[in-house]
Amino acid sequence: MKVNRWWLALAAILGLRLASMAWLPLASTSEPRYAEVARLMAVTGDWITPWFTPELPFWGKPPLSFWTEAIAFKLLGVTEFAARLPSWLATVAGMALLFVYARTYFGERVARSTLLIYVSCALVFMAAGAVLTDPFLALATTWAMVALAMSAKAPSPAWRYGFFVAMAVGLLAKGPLMLVLVAGPMLGLTVFYPSLRASFKRLPWVSGLALMLLLSVPWYLLAEQKTPGFLNYFLVGEHFLRFIDSGWAGDLYGVAHKRMKGAIWGEVLVASFPWGLVALAMLLRCVINPVQRAALWQTRHDPDKAYLLAWALFTPVFFTVSGNILWTYVLPALAAFSVLMALALETATFTQKPGRQLRATLVWLMPLLVTGYTAVVTLQPLHLKTEKHLVAYAMQHRQAGEQLVYLDKIPFSATFYSRGQAGVVTLKGLRPSSERTTNLYLALPKNNLEQLSKVLQQPLAPLFESAEYVLTLIPGAPSGQ
Repeated sequence: MKVNRWWLALAAILGLRLASMAWLPLASTSEPRYAEVARLMAVTGDWITPWFTPELPFWGKPPLSFWTEAIAFKLLGVTEFAARLPSWLATVAGMALLFVYARTYFGERVARSTLLIYVSCALVFMAAGAVLTDPFLALATTWAMVALAMSAKAPSPAWRYGFFVAMAVGLLAKGPLMLVLVAGPMLGLTVFYPSLRASFKRLPWVSGLALMLLLSVPWYLLAEQKTPGFLNYFLVGEHFLRFIDSGWAGDLYGVAHKRMKGAIWGEVLVASFPWGLVALAMLLRCVINPVQRAALWQTRHDPDKAYLLAWALFTPVFFTVSGNILWTYVLPALAAFSVLMALALETATFTQKPGRQLRATLVWLMPLLVTGYTAVVTLQPLHLKTEKHLVAYAMQHRQAGEQLVYLDKIPFSATFYSRGQAGVVTLKGLRPSSERTTNLYLALPKNNLEQLSKVLQQPLAPLFESAEYVLTLIPGAPSGQ
């Protein structure tokens, strides 16, 4: 592929994600939840403590992603595009670092192939346009691992101190997990590879660690001072109990993701799709073929490839014993995986015309599938678990004093799209209608409408439906009654 065609392909894929993230409403749980935390930060001006609701502090994540999203809201308005843009920018920044590293160590051709593989992995492409904290952790880990490797080739202050700045970014993006994901691969590498050990020792550890602590620790102290109890919940609960207890009941903000131990390896294949399946097929062929198996075994003598293997494998190995996982946990490993995949594809099979055509097909597979899905659910909103359209209908039709409420529990997307104006009501709170003179727009699960009509002993007509909820109007008592 010529350089100009490569740039066009890369720009087109990134452009598809940039455009599609503006169409798709915030849906399900994570995106609207994090977007609402950032919206509250922008509205209240509290840049220390993220807030889950105006009354409940959000101790589950550090603030870096919320800072960037709140700034985007301030600059661009409270929109889906503004909420998702920081993740896209973080992904692009990580790709730029990955390109510099791959080009320096393995050449321009491998570097170009690396970026196309990376951006077309299912998780990378989807996370690049999603309101998540994980793209910032991926940026931080990529930056740290690239800076460490580049400081061996070009020991400039930018790379040597950049390693510690990246560590601080990770601490503010995800917390102490950043230290584990970078230190973990280094332990074995420094023992078995003297050249890597020498590079590691040459880092400015005293001044670098001081810089890392100066950039990250003040927020932790201020957050604990403002909402006491944060450090215990975040450091012990989120970083220890969450992973050793698959049914952890201490989560203040959601439900533990109980999974079978070892399930992370299935998530690796999903997150790296379609390239993970290609890698698995190539690995199996190497195991079966004695010549290829011997060649694969010889790579252990190559410190550069050992570095990539340790970087790619440590994250899934670390989470193997955890029964509380998400597929997004794989994201920090996909940068190194993409370089290894690009190196593996530098064979006659994939450099000749049929192989090049297959590579092009795989590159475009996920971007086109995700973009197509985005277009379909945007045009058919009943297929997406979002309250954007129901909230818009209620807000457009309500009169002064009339309120939108959800029965028993409000979804996060309703809170975000109503800008915190939608409320919650219980069945008991609906009954004394004589005390309420204004109409009430009530959203409730679809299959509950008929039952509620019987309980209230009045007909309730559906006004609007989302994927999960139906909107109805409960009239208030006539004025003066």
